[in-house]
Amino acid sequence: MNKKILVTGGNGFLSLHIILQLLNQGFQVRTTLRNLQKATEVKQALQKNHVSNLENLSFVTADLTHDAGWKKAMTDITYVLSVASPLFSTTKATENNATAGILRILKFAQQATVKRVVMTANFGAVGFSNKDKHSITTENNWTNPEEKGLSPYEKSKLLAEKAAWQFIKQSNHQLEFTTVNPVAIFGPALNNHVSGSFSLLTGLLDGSQKRIPNLPLNVVDARDVASLHIAALLTPEANGQRFIASADGQISLPEIAHLIQTKRPQLANQTVTKILPNWFIQLAAPFNEQAKEGKLLLAINRHVSNQKAKQVLNWKPSFNNEETVLAAVDTLIKNNLI
Repeated sequence: MNKKILVTGGNGFLSLHIILQLLNQGFQVRTTLRNLQKATEVKQALQKNHVSNLENLSFVTADLTHDAGWKKAMTDITYVLSVASPLFSTTKATENNATAGILRILKFAQQATVKRVVMTANFGAVGFSNKDKHSITTENNWTNPEEKGLSPYEKSKLLAEKAAWQFIKQSNHQLEFTTVNPVAIFGPALNNHVSGSFSLLTGLLDGSQKRIPNLPLNVVDARDVASLHIAALLTPEANGQRFIASADGQISLPEIAHLIQTKRPQLANQTVTKILPNWFIQLAAPFNEQAKEGKLLLAINRHVSNQKAKQVLNWKPSFNNEETVLAAVDTLIKNNLI
């Protein structure tokens, strides 16, 4: 195929899955790394997972916080998958750099006459202000940036996505733009690098918690998120659209704990099953940031629709909630992360 695709942050948990699928489909792929020494790690992870066409992968040094390298990264590129997002030690720095990062990518993509950019956004930008439990959360929903309990990471992704849509709206160029908004991403890792969502599982298994909140979750397998990104890249009708990436239905933390005990009995004795009462979280919320985030997660509507991706992109999740969670647990076991 003569279409060359740029994937940012090639050593990331999700980026590796996307690169694997693109290479297996015969695309020419270039990926950015902050340090080219990571290239060997990326190639080894792909080889261990039986990648095809590894010779079609190339690397370039670029950092979302600086202009250097991005002109070279965009040369001869047809599509860009903006997957990476910078995280910093302070909340304000994370917010500012996430926004600056996507705007930098859009600017250089325009200059290089890239056809389409697909941004990995976040469900935190979609559904964290919808607390009507009788409704259905869709891509038409937006989270209020001032929502109490919104984590710094989710807020940074929300502000970045809003800035990106504003940039596209005000642009005179023909650059196409689409976002993918995943819920909690689990599934297998291609190496020992996992997503931030895995902390929900390690908290059940590593002895750091004595009780777990009765928290409902929407989850999605990284392999399904990757295939949705590629569909969003290649489907003409996806331009100008947001797509929620989620498996069907929902699963709660106590249900996950029971699933682990049942299906991975070697972990049964270390799995937390005692439930932290909702009233305790609400009581602690004014005094504790983690409890404040927990209170919001308990409040939001979890009836989340993935119908738009199914209808517009002809996509469907290949892995259900249970398969997605167990694949993630197996990754934690394999990599001695619990």
